[in-house]
Amino acid sequence: MRRTHIRLAAVAATAALALGAGAGTASAGSAELPSGTALYNGLTMVGCQYVDQSMLQMCGGLDALTSDDPAVLTVNPFTTDIVILGAGLYPDGGIRPVLEERLRTGFRLAREYPTARIIVTGGVPQNGRTEARAMGDWLRGAGIAPWRITEEGNSNSTVQNARFTDQIFRERGTTGAVVVSTGDHVQRAVLNFRQAVDGRIPVTGVVARG
Repeated sequence: MRRTHIRLAAVAATAALALGAGAGTASAGSAELPSGTALYNGLTMVGCQYVDQSMLQMCGGLDALTSDDPAVLTVNPFTTDIVILGAGLYPDGGIRPVLEERLRTGFRLAREYPTARIIVTGGVPQNGRTEARAMGDWLRGAGIAPWRITEEGNSNSTVQNARFTDQIFRERGTTGAVVVSTGDHVQRAVLNFRQAVDGRIPVTGVVARG
């Protein structure tokens, strides 16, 4: 426990320095460095990867998650997956505004990092269509190549989102994950994903904006 506290303190100190170090937001093909916030979150992401499960919630409290492009995508846009979390559909299977916010942010990241793969996750069908299928349809309609999109349409909660998506990570050798969701849900979702991967890969989050 003492080592874990020391490691958390080191992560916090190093990340605090990084918070003011960078400027600009990086994108695929750009020479810009990640923003200071993105660097900060990148350091806390790596630090939280190696703490005990019992300390994950405390470690996650160090994150300063925003809509900035995450550093992990800038470093490796090839085997880092963008995970867009579902939200309840309308009874006719239509997409609610909160889910469209998540999709628009995921779409922006997908365009900026065209080699990154996308996972859309969420079950709870309405009118015969799961959240994942509705999200996949939206992204394909917006011009994202179908081969980049994987639909996880069996989960009924954020915890299941994380568990079932981790099975996809394992099958295809994912080396990092960026979780996209709205508001305060992002931090809880990142915690659930970190618990699911159990330190195997780093996980960070991006706050969706409309």
